[in-house]
Amino acid sequence: MKLIQLIKKASLYFVGLSIFLMGGSLFLIVQGKANSFLLINNFHNQWFDSLFSKFTFLGDGIFALILCSLFLIFKKKRASLLTLITFIFSGLVAQLIKNIAQNPRPKLFFKPDVYVHFIDGVTVSNNFSFPSGHTTTAFAVATIIVLISEKKIIQFSLLLIAILVGYSRIYLGQHFLLDVITGAFIGTLSSLITVYFAEKWTKKQKKNIIK
Repeated sequence: MKLIQLIKKASLYFVGLSIFLMGGSLFLIVQGKANSFLLINNFHNQWFDSLFSKFTFLGDGIFALILCSLFLIFKKKRASLLTLITFIFSGLVAQLIKNIAQNPRPKLFFKPDVYVHFIDGVTVSNNFSFPSGHTTTAFAVATIIVLISEKKIIQFSLLLIAILVGYSRIYLGQHFLLDVITGAFIGTLSSLITVYFAEKWTKKQKKNIIK
C-alpha cells in the first residue's frame, strides 16, 4: 500500500499530531524557550513525580529494542524490522543534531534559583538538550506502528503515549518544549521515510520475482 494511503488510513493520528506540533510551536513562539518551559513545568506533586519518572522509559532505546523483540516473538517480522530501522535511523539523526547544536539542558541553562523542581532519583544531564532523544524514539515507534497496523483504535492511544513521553522530558527537567517538538518531528519523519523506502524495496523485489 502506498504511503499516502497509509497516512489517510491513520488520519486520526496524523491530524492529532499536526494539532500538537502546530499548537506547541505557536505556544513556543509566543512564550519563548525559557518561559514556555517554566509555564509547562509550573505544577509538580509526588504522584506525578513518580509517574513520569517511570513513564519516560517508554521513550528509551531499550524499550524500543524490547518492542522489536516482542514483535519477533509474536512472528511479526516486518513490524520488528521496520521498527528497528526507524529507531536506528531517527536515533542517528537526533544524535547528529545533538552533537552539532550542543545546547545546554534546563539545569545548566537556568540559574539555580530560577528552576528548582528537579526530582530525587532522576539523573539530570547538563548538555545535548536539542533535540529530545526520548521524544524522537517515542514518536518514531508510535508512527511506524500506526502506519503498519490495521487497527484504528490504537491511533489515539499511541499519539497520547508519545505526547506524554515528550511531556515527561519537560516535567523531569531534562528538555525544553523546542527539544520535544523537534524530536516529535524527527521521529515522525523518520518513520515516514522508512515506510516509503520499504514499500519501494518491496515493489522492486516483486518485479524481480516476476522477471
